[in-house]
Amino acid sequence: MRGAARVWALLGGHLQPTLTYWSVFFSFGLCLAFLGPTLLDLRCQTHSSLPQLTWVFFSQQFCLLLGSCLGGLFKRTLAQSLIALFASSLAISVVFAIIPLCHNVVLLAVVMAVAGLAMGCIDTIANMQLVKIYQKDSAVFLQALHFFVGFGALLSPLIADPFLSESNCIQSNATLNATSNLPHIRKSLVPHHPGNFSHYDLPMEGVVVTRVSYAFWIMALINLPVPIAVFFLLYKERLVPCLKSSSPPLLSADELAMETRPVERDTLSAGSRTAQPDGGHNDLFSCCQSKNFRGASYSYFAVHITGALVLFMTDGITGEYSGFIYSYAVEEPLSVGHKMAGYLPSLFWGFITLGRLISILVSYRMKPTTMVFINVVGVLVTFLLLLIFSHSVAFLFVGTACLGLFLSSTFPSMLAYTEDILQYKGCATTVLVTGAGFGEMTLQLLVGSIIHEQGSYSFLVCGMIFGGLAFTFYTFLLFFHRMHPKPSSDPDASPDKPTVTDDSGLYQQ
Repeated sequence: MRGAARVWALLGGHLQPTLTYWSVFFSFGLCLAFLGPTLLDLRCQTHSSLPQLTWVFFSQQFCLLLGSCLGGLFKRTLAQSLIALFASSLAISVVFAIIPLCHNVVLLAVVMAVAGLAMGCIDTIANMQLVKIYQKDSAVFLQALHFFVGFGALLSPLIADPFLSESNCIQSNATLNATSNLPHIRKSLVPHHPGNFSHYDLPMEGVVVTRVSYAFWIMALINLPVPIAVFFLLYKERLVPCLKSSSPPLLSADELAMETRPVERDTLSAGSRTAQPDGGHNDLFSCCQSKNFRGASYSYFAVHITGALVLFMTDGITGEYSGFIYSYAVEEPLSVGHKMAGYLPSLFWGFITLGRLISILVSYRMKPTTMVFINVVGVLVTFLLLLIFSHSVAFLFVGTACLGLFLSSTFPSMLAYTEDILQYKGCATTVLVTGAGFGEMTLQLLVGSIIHEQGSYSFLVCGMIFGGLAFTFYTFLLFFHRMHPKPSSDPDASPDKPTVTDDSGLYQQ
């Protein structure tokens, strides 16, 4: 009960910024999952082929990674962070609104690249700001943050579904074969791997008949309150450029955070309150500058690297499993019907969202390191059982649900754990977000190539190997945590010292 009361007290002290960051992550999730289900309709709209549309996936994923790397550039002040979030969330609404107007695949790829940049900035900045506000108490709030991205990713395909074409959306004299196989083609589409559908007739010329534009306009309207919420936070903090007041807010966000840490607040010297650059949470390129490494122990680098590698594997598993589980199920030896196999990706993402909701309640009773251990072991055991019972359709559904639960809280728990080790001074948020994004894209490419060469059974073998590597890297992380210098009571004693995040630089206006 005391833990729950503490969480509610912390949330009450930072309610508006926390709800704003959660809503921005809903935008991220909304933009994350709409492309796959709508791809065939977008193919009709742009009169393009499926291989050409892989560039649309690539532009979004590549720019998402680029945005994640560069997101730390906007962390220096609260004004910069909120303006970047406002621009990014507004850009997502604009992207949804203009996608129906893109009748050329190159133009569509450019628009999706803008969406990817906005998503990458949101991913880095929202995680970073919650960690800075709550620090050692951030685990619960990070779990809630990632619940909202799961909720958005679950909602966007449901919005799009009523407007998807039931028949080939380009009407010509040769559409009957493609029409009968359209649901199977739609569910088999995977980013970067559109598959071999050359034996289906997907005409590129004819009359376009699609209603998918309405789905994008609905999503644009649903997302519109998010940039408005960010603007209200900017206004409350008196950070709107044209409406700035000479008098600052009574309490900035970091000072509010200090209210929950009275002992630490009293130890702050007057000199520490002067505006100065923050010691961590730079963009990826700034993190790599040699001046940031002076006096750092080898364990400082090892914690960053091993933490990123764990998420490289676990987020990679999330991407490749959701992308290829349908194709695996409809192939031998399972030969699941197309309609039933189509439920598997939804089941997987549904349990990821449910797991993140459950993790909100669990995380204030369980340490992040324990949660990550349960997650990586659970992923490894689930893949082992899926291999053992590889001929059981029932266990495929059970295993898919279990895998979604175990993967659901890995990222926020790992982020909270790694930041705690580094005392919020390293570049953990930027490095971990970037590592997770690289894993999701590259492992999907790798698994797609292996399945093409070795057959569908290699899908589970790859998952087992990736799960084993995630557990191995996590073991190394535990070892480097033990080797990492413990925080000193003297704030000037160690380059890896914990600091009270006054972050005047972060919140200066």
